[in-house]
Amino acid sequence: MANITAGMVKELREKTGAGMMDCKNALGEVEGDIEAAIDWLRKKGLAKAAKKAGRVAAEGLIGLALAGTKGVVVEVNSETDFVARNEQFQALVRNIAQVALAAGDDVAAIGAAAYPAGGTVSEAISSAVATIGEHMNLRRAKELSVNAGVVASYIHGSVGEGLGKIGVLVALESTGKADELAALGRQIAMHVAAANPQALDAAGIDADVVARERGVLAEKAKASGKPDNVVEKIVESGLKTFYKEVTLVEQAFIHEPSKTVAQAVKESEGKVGAPVKIAGFVRFALGEGVEKQESDFAAEVAAAAGA
Repeated sequence: MANITAGMVKELREKTGAGMMDCKNALGEVEGDIEAAIDWLRKKGLAKAAKKAGRVAAEGLIGLALAGTKGVVVEVNSETDFVARNEQFQALVRNIAQVALAAGDDVAAIGAAAYPAGGTVSEAISSAVATIGEHMNLRRAKELSVNAGVVASYIHGSVGEGLGKIGVLVALESTGKADELAALGRQIAMHVAAANPQALDAAGIDADVVARERGVLAEKAKASGKPDNVVEKIVESGLKTFYKEVTLVEQAFIHEPSKTVAQAVKESEGKVGAPVKIAGFVRFALGEGVEKQESDFAAEVAAAAGA
């Protein structure tokens, strides 16, 4: 029998919004496995889909750089949010993004590339650590490019040109008017920042994610006593709803909610003067997927005082 701690119950409750006792019971049923407990609660109709991203953990900045039909987004982390307001740190992130335009999105290659002020990017980060006094690291980078069209961008929570808390790139393939494409691309990038799609379309969603969703939907339908042929119809209908929620082309466009993103793109082709295809997108939110170490400040003070 797994030892179910208060911390585990708290984590499950934060991820699902389910009641404390429901969370405790769920964990007991699945031997303390958080992900399995999420599914257990959903099958019982006691929770919505898990909030995968969790709380923002790392601090620092997202940086964007564009050049022609290519764009790159990077995440550089620091220990505190205070550093993100430091001009030296901002310059570091901006320069790293510019270097990544030429070096590509492999973190090791960026680190070994020449830094504008001399030395390598890794040496520039080390120098900033010594000067500012906080641990920093280049966590990740991603580039997008098209042969014909535009790569548009949007920064949310901006603290300076190309710097902020959420960075988005959207690649549009088209031979149409560059200015109209750029305007459309920015609107879609703003949508991606707000709606946080998991994939471009249904084909882009991981097969394991679809299988898991299918399993949850099937269990809920069976629990209500529906026959197998009806269960399958309910599952397929549920998956269609799921795709509308998590795929970019099927989401309701935030600028015109009566239309999907795909419909808005299709209707834009008149202004653009040529067919338009969304070739891809990238969304970096600062600290997503990184566990934040929480501390009990009162306990730390008491420990320091020898209490």
